[in-house]
Amino acid sequence: MDDQNKNLILATALSFAVILGWFLLFPPPEAPPEDPATAEQAAPQGSVPAAATTQSGVPAASTPGAAAAAPAPAEADAPRVPIETGRLKGSLSLVGGRIDELALKDYRETIQPDSPIVTLLKPTGTPNAYYALYGWAPGGGLDFDQVPGANTVWTLEQGETLTPDTPVTLAWDNGNGLTFRREISIDDNYMFTVAQSVENATDSPVTLQPYGIISRHGEPADLKNFFVLFEGAMIMKDGTLEEFKYKALRKLDNVPREGAPAEVTEAEKDGWIGFTDHYWMTMLIAPDGAPVTQVAKYFENRDVYETQARMETQTVAPGESATVTSRLFSGAKEWATIREYQKQGVVKFIDSIDWGWFFFLTKPIFWLLHEMHKIIGNMGWSIIGLTLILKAILFPLAFKSYVSMAKMKELQPEMEKLKEKAGDDRQKLQQGMMELYKTNKVNPAAGCLPILLQIPIFFSLYKVIFVTLELRQAPWFGPFQDLSMPDPTSIMNLFGLLPWAGPEPGTMLATVMIGILPLFLGVSMFLQQKLNPAPADPTQQMIFAWMPWVFMFMLGNFASGLVIYWITNNTITFTQQYIIMRSQGYTPDVFGNIKSGFKRTPKDKAANKSAEPKGKK
Repeated sequence: MDDQNKNLILATALSFAVILGWFLLFPPPEAPPEDPATAEQAAPQGSVPAAATTQSGVPAASTPGAAAAAPAPAEADAPRVPIETGRLKGSLSLVGGRIDELALKDYRETIQPDSPIVTLLKPTGTPNAYYALYGWAPGGGLDFDQVPGANTVWTLEQGETLTPDTPVTLAWDNGNGLTFRREISIDDNYMFTVAQSVENATDSPVTLQPYGIISRHGEPADLKNFFVLFEGAMIMKDGTLEEFKYKALRKLDNVPREGAPAEVTEAEKDGWIGFTDHYWMTMLIAPDGAPVTQVAKYFENRDVYETQARMETQTVAPGESATVTSRLFSGAKEWATIREYQKQGVVKFIDSIDWGWFFFLTKPIFWLLHEMHKIIGNMGWSIIGLTLILKAILFPLAFKSYVSMAKMKELQPEMEKLKEKAGDDRQKLQQGMMELYKTNKVNPAAGCLPILLQIPIFFSLYKVIFVTLELRQAPWFGPFQDLSMPDPTSIMNLFGLLPWAGPEPGTMLATVMIGILPLFLGVSMFLQQKLNPAPADPTQQMIFAWMPWVFMFMLGNFASGLVIYWITNNTITFTQQYIIMRSQGYTPDVFGNIKSGFKRTPKDKAANKSAEPKGKK
């Protein structure tokens, strides 16, 4: 390393140390917490730009989530309606009729049995408030105090507890001839159905636009911000999915005002919009076959992210009524559950799971893993079974590759003769080698094909294990109780034999004090490498010698399910390659190659000596 490179590295390290020290000594001041009630009244959720128009051409209201004339009571004092199903528990507030308290009974924060269940929706006044809100935007001369909004206090007209068997109906009379009702029902999983209706007892027609809003105060507390995972706003428009990370939403509209929407799309039919997390999501689903205006936006002054679904404008004649029915999904991103909703008409709902660029591989790989798990009942063994099937599918290509590699080994003596004859004439050597390959019908590139195919499969399986809910807290056996997390064992406690815990997963110490699975991975790569003699070139020898152990530490912090796949893949590859090479007349000397790796031949010593700088003693 020359002096310039050393100086550059030193300057970079010192700059980083100075910046880190500055932030530790002088951290940026925290923003003072905003009173949610004040913010709610000053700038109600669900505002729509004044320039926007409804689908009927009626100017949209500037604030469709506006409060009714009377101020809302404090959230803690707001009357509530319980929500209780086999999989959900929570409540909805009669202030605004918000669905704002929801927990998932089937999922816990950690693998500990006494861990709290996962909370998804939270009311205003709590950290990271997150809720769904419905209402009507006025048109045709109506004022905001004549339509229900964010702070309207509804009356529970029918029902006591929202369950799959007992829907509830909320009602509100504006005192001027309009009566609004909202019937809310829920199925056995995570789908709410919301029927919004209005009765016109006046002597003139009224025009209104129903809407639904999902409001999120601040970014999620458990936001991963990992490149392999999408978290943020999703918009499905006429079969095309659009995604906006929270950072992207902030960039689209960073003016500190109620402002223009960050993103507006018009779906002709079958649209859905909302927020997705790692394992959970909340989505507004438009009425079947109806057009919808979808809006994703960010309010910088309140640090609120919002998605809106504005349905078709309704014109209600005197003495008539109108009803608009839409749905709300709020729950776990279970593949089987979401696929069932897709079968029921929610277009491409399965794409709410982040399948990534290799979706043409991740989708079938997950399907196969899911089916294996249904048969075996254990996700660890299912991953091993999946690996066996993938290796069987790729076996024809692997067979050709290993046959070619065996023939290449047979040609080694002739290749050495060519090198001696060609001397320093590289062109002559290349021509001779190509003629040798052609005569013996050997393709030197054939050995690379299985490796190249393994790369997208590896990344696709990594995506599946990291993203899909089915791998979350999935046990294998013994200490391996969550295959989506790194190996919990460690050299520090002799892989669980000593009575103290290992280092915290993801830390530098955990990377060094690896577990038993990464160790097996390194050994399996080492043995697979020793099927062939070490290359003659000293530099290549060194690279190959270090490669298994570098990968061992690199993959040590990966999900243990992925490491299980890689160990199984290496073991099967070793077995296949050994058997095929023997069938072609070449018997790999594994133990001999291991021994030779610890010896320095006279040729190696001479090569190393000649590589030393002149004058060195």
